[in-house]
Amino acid sequence: MAVDPVAQRRARARRRGIALAAVLLAALALGVWVATRPPSVDAIAPQRGPLVRTLQFTARVETPARVEAGATLTGRVASVAVREGDRFEAGAALLRLEDDELRAAVTQADAALRQARARQAAQRGVARPAADAALAQAEATLLAAAREFERSRALVAQGYVSQSRADDAERALQVARSQRDAARVQAEANRERGAETAATQAQLDAAVATAQAARARLAQATLRAPAAGRVIERDVEPGQIVQPGRALLRLAIDGPTEFVASVDERFLATLAPGQRARVVADAYPAQPFAARVVRLAPAVDAQRGAVEVRLRPVDAAPDFLREDMTLSVEVVTGERAETQLLPLRALLPGGDDAKGRVLVVDDGRAAPRELKLGLRTLDQIEVRAGLDDGAVVLLDTGIEPGRRVRARLVDAARAIAAPGVRDDEQSGGPMGAMAR
Repeated sequence: MAVDPVAQRRARARRRGIALAAVLLAALALGVWVATRPPSVDAIAPQRGPLVRTLQFTARVETPARVEAGATLTGRVASVAVREGDRFEAGAALLRLEDDELRAAVTQADAALRQARARQAAQRGVARPAADAALAQAEATLLAAAREFERSRALVAQGYVSQSRADDAERALQVARSQRDAARVQAEANRERGAETAATQAQLDAAVATAQAARARLAQATLRAPAAGRVIERDVEPGQIVQPGRALLRLAIDGPTEFVASVDERFLATLAPGQRARVVADAYPAQPFAARVVRLAPAVDAQRGAVEVRLRPVDAAPDFLREDMTLSVEVVTGERAETQLLPLRALLPGGDDAKGRVLVVDDGRAAPRELKLGLRTLDQIEVRAGLDDGAVVLLDTGIEPGRRVRARLVDAARAIAAPGVRDDEQSGGPMGAMAR
């Protein structure tokens, strides 16, 4: 039986049309399925764990006092006992001037002092007893002259002697009285509060003061350390002529070593005295040590927009620290031992430090949720209330609330490491501080 070629072609055309229609229907169904399927969005389950917020900045070492030491006399330097970097104890001789003339002045003053003491001893041991004896003798002479005068007057009255005899007795009485008065004055002058005693004491006091002044000038010829410390700079050599007012040695005095930093004022609210810190010297990175914030400056530097922060080591300061050494400091400004955590990028825009919103998956749809927030770092935030541990939080904050979504859970490390922090927050501003 012959086959009609036209019929065959028509049959093949029908089969191809049916197959094409089936493909189109499948593609249409797939498109409808894809179009109506909820999008897949990265999400995270709230985590619990510790949270530590730190602030990093650069500081420098500052000793309690920096002293510029110099001579108080004009003279030639005889010797210098220290060099730059040497340590010294309180009272140690740092520098000596030539002092031959000063020593001679001390010897002369000591001799004058011995002479004044000898004069005072002589006044007390010889002059005072002699004055008392002279007074006693004068009083006895006066008594005898008074008796002779009375007897002469009686004899004149009786006519036994002439008036001239009585006149002579009266003159002798007046002389004896004058001598007694002079002896009394001399005795009073040599007594404990008398003029002669005061004069010898004044001479002794002047000699003592002269000797002390000579010794003080001799002591000034030796420049001594006011306290224990270290030599920062030496600007003097033996044989050099020096004068008062010129700094010859610059000293760093021992005491509680402090670390001083200028921190951007926008971090002021996170800093407080007593906060612990980890300090690393740039020159000794393998030897970190602990410190604490001791005080914040009461005023902000208006030109730099910075606040001065001071720290002290918890234990004894390491021996390798030097004046003005550069340090890297990390201060713990906030800490939670155990709390609910979310990546900072999960927060919706428009919140503040205390409140915020996130999108959670509720019955397959994105739903906003109000949260009470706490401690915040650059990449994480503490959730204090508003979120169950079993909630699923969307990381894509651009999803419209109410839209159907499919949550694709990611691990916490990936969610935190994803970009989402502004560059200016990472740099910490012009003061080189960085919050974490």
